Amino acid sequence: MVEELVGAVAAVGAGALVYLASAARVVKQYERGVVFRLGRLHGQVRRPGFTLVVPAVDRMRKVNLQIVTMPIPAQEGITRDNVTVRVDAVVYFKVVDPAAAIVNVEDYRFAVSQMAQTSLRSIIGKSELDDLLSNREKLNQGLELMIDSPAVEWGVTIDRVEIKDVSLPDTMKRSMARQAEADRERRARLINADAEYQASKKLSQAAQQMADTPSALQLRLLQTVMAVAAEKNSTLVLPIPVELLRFLERGGGQPSATAEGHADEAVDRAEPAELSEGAVDRVEEAMERLRRAVEQ
Repeated sequence: MVEELVGAVAAVGAGALVYLASAARVVKQYERGVVFRLGRLHGQVRRPGFTLVVPAVDRMRKVNLQIVTMPIPAQEGITRDNVTVRVDAVVYFKVVDPAAAIVNVEDYRFAVSQMAQTSLRSIIGKSELDDLLSNREKLNQGLELMIDSPAVEWGVTIDRVEIKDVSLPDTMKRSMARQAEADRERRARLINADAEYQASKKLSQAAQQMADTPSALQLRLLQTVMAVAAEKNSTLVLPIPVELLRFLERGGGQPSATAEGHADEAVDRAEPAELSEGAVDRVEEAMERLRRAVEQ
């Protein structure tokens, strides 16, 4: 009798262990368990930890609540300004209602992927090429809104959508390169023209200042001569103004009347004048001093 009782207890214990092993479930921290009893949704969503179900009666499906990163395959379309492009993107989403994600849609991942592809094609058709290249933030927000609207019924929320790359035809790339080059050339010419305009204004002011002070022109000429002579790798041809001849002739103290008249006539006609013998000597002496200064 005792042996039969011990055997029965052992059988019951073994059956309990088998039942417990088949009924025990462990839900991880980032998961939720959805239980179906005889095909119908039963009770609340099971929280993380240890839980039990009825074997052969209940069936539990686990749903991952982590953010899913899903790449969208590159979609080819025509923009509003008739440019053929290929655009790919990436979608970040997560499940917020495990029961709806299992009951309301067959495969929520596949549904989100197809909705993202069709929305991306729609965005391409509504946008211009410049918007795809430079105004991606606005396009990302519009794409996120288009995907998130139907995804709410599936128990899924779209965290964010990012356009990754925009592929252009080679002909369009070359056209854009030529456009950028032309724009830079235009800006360079404008800057150069503005510099020439400012330089001409300064030169005009300098010319007016030198016209008021003729000796400044002579000083500038000598400075230029000294700057060129410092290189010692070029031949210098120095013109002698008529005013300099008159100045040297006056510095002699006894100007010749004939030379003075010829100098005045040369100034008026801008032609060289005949000088007196003393004036010629003084000019030659000044030229010699100037030559020595240049050589030094």
